[in-house]
Amino acid sequence: MTDRVRIGCGAGFWGDTPEGPLQLVRAGGIDYLVLDYLAEITMSILARMKARKPELGYATDFVTTVMRPLAREIHDKSIRVVTNAGGVNLEVCRAALLKVCAEEGVALKVAVVKGDDLLPRADALRAAGVVEMFSRRPFPEACLSVNAYLGALPIARALDAGADIVLTGRCVDSALVLGPLMHAFGWGVQDHDRLSAGSLAGHLLECGAQVTGGVFTDWRDVQGWDRMGFPIAECHADGTFEITKPAGTGGLVDVRTVAEQVVYEVGDPRAYLLPDVTCDWSQVRLEQAGPDRVRVSGAKGRPATATYKVSATHADGFRATGTMMIAGREAVAKAQAVGHAILARAERLMRAAGHEGFTETSVEVLGGEWNYGAHSRAVAAREVVLKVAVRHPRREALEIFAREIYPAATAMAQGITGFAGGRPEPQPVVRLFSFLVDKGDVPVAVEMDGQRQDIPVAAPLALEPPLAPLPDTPESLEAPRPAGPLVPVPMIALAHGRSGDKGDIANIGLLARRPEFVPILRHALSAEQVAAHLAHVAHGPVEIFEWPGLNGFNILLHEGLGGGGIASLRYDPQGKALAQILLDMPVPVPAAWTHPGGPLAHWGETTVPGDAA
Repeated sequence: MTDRVRIGCGAGFWGDTPEGPLQLVRAGGIDYLVLDYLAEITMSILARMKARKPELGYATDFVTTVMRPLAREIHDKSIRVVTNAGGVNLEVCRAALLKVCAEEGVALKVAVVKGDDLLPRADALRAAGVVEMFSRRPFPEACLSVNAYLGALPIARALDAGADIVLTGRCVDSALVLGPLMHAFGWGVQDHDRLSAGSLAGHLLECGAQVTGGVFTDWRDVQGWDRMGFPIAECHADGTFEITKPAGTGGLVDVRTVAEQVVYEVGDPRAYLLPDVTCDWSQVRLEQAGPDRVRVSGAKGRPATATYKVSATHADGFRATGTMMIAGREAVAKAQAVGHAILARAERLMRAAGHEGFTETSVEVLGGEWNYGAHSRAVAAREVVLKVAVRHPRREALEIFAREIYPAATAMAQGITGFAGGRPEPQPVVRLFSFLVDKGDVPVAVEMDGQRQDIPVAAPLALEPPLAPLPDTPESLEAPRPAGPLVPVPMIALAHGRSGDKGDIANIGLLARRPEFVPILRHALSAEQVAAHLAHVAHGPVEIFEWPGLNGFNILLHEGLGGGGIASLRYDPQGKALAQILLDMPVPVPAAWTHPGGPLAHWGETTVPGDAA
């Protein structure tokens, strides 16, 4: 049994560059290549594709742009591949993969993990009264897809059985990495700390170049965007690992880039629920271990829950979006007036044709800082893009909307242009529906070479006592107000971070640039102040979790994404810009910090009385 394994992630989403796997196979020195293609929106797209053409429904890129050019090298270097490219059509994906391998003259054993597809049970789930786990909505009348998030154990068992390539449907992203580690190191289902550490390695790799300097707050520190390095985790049997990338590639691997990916889309750092383990990453430690190399340790784990999370997708009417550029003085005001006039005109004509009004509308002025709400500073912009989006139960109604967008060019404000794309085509709205099922009700199996191996899932040995509160959480300790004269600085002077989504919940992770900034951030990041600053997007409860090991904070904005990434009409349906917006929030700091020699000297010396925020 080995004591070191190198795993590289060559894709963070369906559509990622094929340069990632090529780079890792040829220059990464890896033992395993993992590729993560699936998201909720991807599952619904694949389901619709399969409904139209039975030979589709999987991530075709994996076969055509990864395995066809690289199959021979993967075989010759004994690299094993784990991917969720199977989507909603595992058998067809396996057949296409075996055909390519045969054409390339290589023999690779392919295993598939089955059990995630619960669509055949949709009627039974509806009859059982299953409701959505966040909104409590009833089960949809018709589903496009219903998939359980499986864990790493079946992947490990497939590798134990000798698979060269493991294809899965829906599983948690981190399982693509944890499975190989369970196989390589012999970790058992009760090795909770190591399972948590392996899941953290998977969490860091799963978004590809996001951990090697992509989408990093301090973007000027990252060189080589045109040749970004894809991530490698060099893992050890004790659960520790280092994050790195192939030599000579672009990007940056340091404690800041890695920390931003640790906090990405996690929620409570002490209770990140995965099928194999309940992760406690609150005391994770990051150390620079050399150029473009960060050592990660300190992950803890507890038994997993007895349930799988399931994500169903269902149709909910139609949507259409139109855009146009508007230039000139008062461009923001003109764009808002044009947008609302288009909506009024289209809705009047829709009603005249016998349709009801819009179910939902959205007007955003890009370049007018709509996403900043009341904090916008772009009222004097002279060039903006107007985005108008609508939702309606009937496609025919939205065809009227689409027809009535571009007459604005001759009937409304001067300076309207940019119609090259033509009329928008109404598209189905796909909505996410999440719920839990007992693991015992989801049979999971591995199939390879005509043989089937059922994978029993171990139940938790016992319920553990509730977690004691951390000593320095916002819930248990009211942060003191900064003393003395204060000056305002933008939060980005004190912190860096990134944001993402989980359904209709936005997740913003922030990390203090220096330990002494933590009390200031704790005072600024109360749920009330965050809710007030982001009131234009945060329509539900706001939760704040402190992350002591990283001197950070994780913020959840419930009902913060206009319905979530696959249903929202917003231009930023996944909350990718929210960290940048919050990092511009003014925060009062001691004036002395901005004086020469102070930690914020470059932010000026203007003192203001009281709170600047």
